[in-house]
Amino acid sequence: MNHNDPRVEYPDLFKLPVDERLQLVGDLWDSIAADAAMRPLPDAVITELRERSARYDANPESAIPWEEVKRQLQED
Repeated sequence: MNHNDPRVEYPDLFKLPVDERLQLVGDLWDSIAADAAMRPLPDAVITELRERSARYDANPESAIPWEEVKRQLQED
């Protein structure tokens, strides 16, 4: 399979109108997300989540509300 040029590998897809190609991209992305949701989290991710949760439990005042994080990001 030639992964270097999808226009060669899947020429018919590139003949579709833009709105249909966008729908296809959305459908593909949704299918990837659904498949990824079914995969177990790596041990390193589980460990990190547990550590973060423990830090929050030990000091909940250290957390920044999501609205504040968004505001700070928009200022940058």
